[in-house]
Amino acid sequence: QVQLVESGGGLVQAGDSLRLSCEASGRTFSRYNIGWFRQAPGKEREFVAVISPSGVTTYYADSVKGRFTISRDNTKNTVYLQMNSLKAEDTAVYHCAADPTGRPSTNPNEYDYWGQGTQVTVSS
Repeated sequence: QVQLVESGGGLVQAGDSLRLSCEASGRTFSRYNIGWFRQAPGKEREFVAVISPSGVTTYYADSVKGRFTISRDNTKNTVYLQMNSLKAEDTAVYHCAADPTGRPSTNPNEYDYWGQGTQVTVSS
């Protein structure tokens, strides 16, 4: 079992940057695909990015490609989401999630463990 805790959210202006962290407990962290998802008020949960256990494979949503970068440090049990050139439409609660099986997935139903989320608000 894995417990996930997100941090790093906040209120920023359009064009600014933030780095989110997802810290996990458990000795098997390095075996999990870790994804970032976001949910804005009144909208469905949306895939943002995912990274494979080794960190070699990453996928991004088209809406964040070129602006966001996902990375991981398995020695620290932590996955990061570097968010640059933030836009008002990036405003949402950001959750990280762990998927213990298969290829990195963009489908939230594939993920077994979820963090509580961190709020990102971008003012225009």
